[in-house]
Amino acid sequence: MIAITLAILLTLLVLSVPVSAALIVLGLSIGEIFSGFPLYRVLGEITWSASTDFLLLSIPLFVMLGEILLRAGIAKRTYNALNKWLSWLPGGLLQANIGTSALFAATSGSSVATAATITTVALPQGRRYNYSEKLFAGSIAAGGTLGILIPPSINLIVYGFLTNTSIPRLFLAGIVPGVLLAILFMLCIAVACLIKPELSGDKQNTSWKERLESLKDLIPVLLIFLVVIGSIYAGLATPTESAALGVLASLGLAFYYRTVSVSFFKQVFEGTMRTSSMIMLILISANFLNFILDSIGLAEMLSDFVINLGTSPIYTLMVVIGLYVVLGFFIETLSLMVITVPIVAPILVNLGYDPIWFGILLILLIEMALITPPVGLNLYVVQGVRRSGSISDVMIGAAPFVFMIGVMIVLMIIFPEISLYCTQFVN
Repeated sequence: MIAITLAILLTLLVLSVPVSAALIVLGLSIGEIFSGFPLYRVLGEITWSASTDFLLLSIPLFVMLGEILLRAGIAKRTYNALNKWLSWLPGGLLQANIGTSALFAATSGSSVATAATITTVALPQGRRYNYSEKLFAGSIAAGGTLGILIPPSINLIVYGFLTNTSIPRLFLAGIVPGVLLAILFMLCIAVACLIKPELSGDKQNTSWKERLESLKDLIPVLLIFLVVIGSIYAGLATPTESAALGVLASLGLAFYYRTVSVSFFKQVFEGTMRTSSMIMLILISANFLNFILDSIGLAEMLSDFVINLGTSPIYTLMVVIGLYVVLGFFIETLSLMVITVPIVAPILVNLGYDPIWFGILLILLIEMALITPPVGLNLYVVQGVRRSGSISDVMIGAAPFVFMIGVMIVLMIIFPEISLYCTQFVN
C-alpha cells in the first residue's frame, strides 16, 4: 500500500502535474484501489468544510495585509531607515537586508512576499554602492524566509489548522527563534565581510540627525505588528479578527501616505486573489487526501511502522529531519507541509515531542527548503526581480545562510525552551 501510494505521487510530481491536482488524483486513485466504498463522494463536503473554516479566513487577510504594505511603499521607507542605523556594521546594506526582512516579516506572514518586496527596494541600492551581487541577492533570499517564522505567519496558521494546535501559542513560539535566526544571519554577514572586505560595498556616512529623523519611518511597521499581535495577546481578537484589524490599519497608513488609487486597489486585490486561491486549493486537496489516507488505514499503518521499529525518539526525529531536507529539494514548501504534517506530526507527538516545538522546527526546515535548489522558491523570486545574471549566483550567495539555518535547528533540538518558554504566558 505504501509503495503504491509513493509511486503514484512521485509519478504525478515528475510529470509536473500541479500539486493541488496531484493530491486529488492521488486520493481518488488510492481510494479506488484500496477501499470498497465510494470515498470520492466526500470531496464536495470536504471542499465546503475547508472553505468555510473561520480560521482559514485569516490567510487571504494576511496576504492582503502584505500586498497593501508593499503597494503603499512602506517597505521602502523601512529599508531606508534601517540602512541608516545598520550601515556602520560589517556588511552595511547586507545587514539592512536582514533587518528589514525581519521587520517586514512581522507584518506580511509570507516569505515570498518578503523576499520580493525587499529585493525590489534593496537591489538598486546594492548596485549603487558596489556590493557583491551574489551575497547581496543571497542575503535577501535568506532574509525572506523569516516571513514564515516571525509572526504573523501563514505557514504557522496552516500547521495549526492541520494539527489542531493553538495559533496564538505558535505565534509566540516563533518570536524568539525568528529573532535569533535573524541575528545568526547578521553574524554570518559580519564574519564574511571581515574575512573578505570586498564583499561589502562602498561605505556610507550617516549622521545621528539623519538616523533620528528616520525613526518615524519605522513606526508604521511597528504599529501594524502591535495591532495584529497585540490584539491577539490582549484577548481582544482571534487570529482571524487580528488579520482584519491589520488590513484596516494598513489601509489607514496607505491613505495617510496618499498612495491609494484605483490602480493601487487593483494590484492589491489581484495579488491577494492569486496567492489566496493557490493556498486554499492546496489545502482543500490535502484535506481530501488526508481523509482518504485515514479511511484506508495508511496513516495508522505508517505510525505503527515507525513506533514498532523500536528506535529512540531522537533517532526518529533525525530521520524526519533528513526526510524534510531531501523532500525540500524537490517539492514546493506549502505542498510539502500539507502532504506530510498530518502523518509525521502525530508520530512525533506520540514519541513525546511537543507539537508547538515541532511546528517551529518544521518551519525552520521549510525555510531551508526555500533557499536550496532546485526548487527553492525564494531563489527564483529574487532572480525574477533581479532580471540579470544567473540564478546560480543567488544560490551561491544563499549557501552560507542554509548553514546558519542548520545551526538554528541544532540549537532548537538542544535547547527546546528557545521556542517553548514564551508559550507559557498564554493558554
